[in-house]
Amino acid sequence: MASVLFSPITMRGMTLPNRVVVSPMCQYNSTDGSANDWHLMHYGQFSLGCAGLVMTEMTDINPVGRISLKCAGMYSDDNEKAMKRVIDFCKQYGVAKHGLQIGHAGRKGSTAPPAVGGKPLKPEEGAWETLAPSAIPFGDGWHVPKEMTAAEIKATLADYISSVERAERVGYDLLEMHGGHGYLIHQFLSPLSNQRSDEYGGSLEKRMRFPLEVFAAMRKAWPADKPLGVRISAVDWVDGGTTIEDTIKFAAELKALGCDYMDVSSGQLDARQQIPFAKAYNVPFADAIKKATGLPVMSVGLITGAREAEDIVASGKSDFIVIGRGAMWDPRWAWHAAEELGAETPYAPRTMPCHPKMRPQIFPNRAQA
Repeated sequence: MASVLFSPITMRGMTLPNRVVVSPMCQYNSTDGSANDWHLMHYGQFSLGCAGLVMTEMTDINPVGRISLKCAGMYSDDNEKAMKRVIDFCKQYGVAKHGLQIGHAGRKGSTAPPAVGGKPLKPEEGAWETLAPSAIPFGDGWHVPKEMTAAEIKATLADYISSVERAERVGYDLLEMHGGHGYLIHQFLSPLSNQRSDEYGGSLEKRMRFPLEVFAAMRKAWPADKPLGVRISAVDWVDGGTTIEDTIKFAAELKALGCDYMDVSSGQLDARQQIPFAKAYNVPFADAIKKATGLPVMSVGLITGAREAEDIVASGKSDFIVIGRGAMWDPRWAWHAAEELGAETPYAPRTMPCHPKMRPQIFPNRAQA
């Protein structure tokens, strides 16, 4: 039977040759938010055939929204110019479509990169005041964020719009709002981190207000023929936190605003979380969202094998498989998975000499006719 994983899929004006996505992975290697030669290499290698869609790391809408001093940004002319150089390079030599994940760290900002501990910065290390829906720290020993005022909420919304406009000029094919992993949008959604008493806090409908305002503004600023999706943490894995029922209601509201897909992850909001890590542990959440809303879904989290990925998509539980560490381990993941599944997938023109059909001595069943 033909592979479903390697069948095409269309969202708005974009058609992908397969259902494989390289996950947005923070690189912590930018300079004042700007990409450099590391990003040229990092995204360039994936663009040659690792997946149909390659996502750029969470890219922040303003300096206050960064996780660390080394995080990517889309808030200055230099940021825009540097990333355009990278994406132009990828499109010149590669075959993948490219998406950008836009976000704001909220109370999880002002930290050191994970490779050097990931702890909150001290003043002498360049710490800054973070913003959040409520003045509640992420965990013990973390700084207390400033509760956002109405003016700061309005200014943050404007920064999202500005970043979307920059992303369009860079030339991205798809955009994703980061609404998970404990960052600002997720902080508004969860009752653990949002204890406001105004129109942005309290009931689920009120906690959804700012995230929906951001998405609606992004959709309006982004071209109508280009897809816009959302990464979500389906549950918080902490008692009293966001539930899958909450997330399904949020997804339904997003769909009404023109959301094209949900990229389904979980957790990372609260240091008390207890995540039962296992292969494909987020797939049941993606399946539930798809069944309840009809939205296309992406599944991420410890999915590495070709046949495992094929089974998930072929069963209808997910429309896409999102790989992160698996892509780092094997930047030609789609080539190797397609070969295992007896399917075809694009190769960049300059890589065609290594295609199995060009090497009949090694792949006798793939010799050119």
